[in-house]
Amino acid sequence: MSIAAHDTDPQAEAADSGRRNKKKNSEARPEKMQNAWAAWLLAPTILLLLVVIGYPVISAIVMSFSKDAGLDANGFFVQGGAAGFSNYFAWLFQQCSAPDGGTAACAPGQLGSQFWSATGNTFFFTIVTVALETIIGFWMAIIMARTFRGRGLVRAAILVPWAIPTAVTAKLFFFMFAFDGVINKMLGTQILWTGSEWPSKWAIIISDTWKTTPFMALLILAGLQMIPAEVYEAAKVDGANAWQRFRMITLPMVKPALMVAILFRTLDALRMFDLPYILTGGANNTDTLSILVVQQIRQGYNSASALSTITFIIIFLVAFIFVRFLGANAFQSSTGKKKAAK
Repeated sequence: MSIAAHDTDPQAEAADSGRRNKKKNSEARPEKMQNAWAAWLLAPTILLLLVVIGYPVISAIVMSFSKDAGLDANGFFVQGGAAGFSNYFAWLFQQCSAPDGGTAACAPGQLGSQFWSATGNTFFFTIVTVALETIIGFWMAIIMARTFRGRGLVRAAILVPWAIPTAVTAKLFFFMFAFDGVINKMLGTQILWTGSEWPSKWAIIISDTWKTTPFMALLILAGLQMIPAEVYEAAKVDGANAWQRFRMITLPMVKPALMVAILFRTLDALRMFDLPYILTGGANNTDTLSILVVQQIRQGYNSASALSTITFIIIFLVAFIFVRFLGANAFQSSTGKKKAAK
């Protein structure tokens, strides 16, 4: 065999390379046009979000670095000049305003002294309510995913609490948890549910769980309906019992939807305001960070802006932990899935 037989024709190789490059360019052109159209269509929405969300956030951050100098003769807040990080230090290190114009350690019951207790209450309500809503919502989703007569009516009935406005729900439970309300009469007790610390906290937890569990059930149901029925049938043929099918099939395959549901509900619970505010007004150590922000607004916008910025950072860090370490990515693209698979 001659050496020339192994040599390739340079002209043929150049022609093949040209055809391949032309094919790649022709395939890339529609994708580029699609991306350009997507950018133009999203531009108005992004601009609106920058105006509606971006400006208030930036404005609050700027205000948080200014002092509160009290009220003028007309009852408006007066700007007191630059404050640096003093507003943040006042909240984080419990430094309140002193009569001489300086700062001193916050006295018990003073508004600034409630920051860490409000933070603890916020996380307590979030952890307990999200855990209960996840467990009960999972159970509801499994029931709604089954085929039986009247399934549509059951689904509609389960979603009713979520459809009721939160303020209406809070007022409803306010009357139910009254001393002579339905709860005490059903249990045969005489508990001041909104008059002491732990009964008040459990009243908030029960109310919020009743209100928001259908939301969790709806999102988990969407994940359950994506699981092929053939997988369960194959597991039954292999002799897997109900618990093994739940542990080895249902939980792993519903995990993406479950984590997204927990993420959304956690972020919502960290901003809890209207339900505890209507039920207890933040009394009996039931105040949350959002309630504390509203209370602080009445004393000064700038320090309230610092507190709202701290709240935003806390919620952002929680969301980052969920997305980065727990896999709760609601916006994962197909490219991201391919990279993760590799």
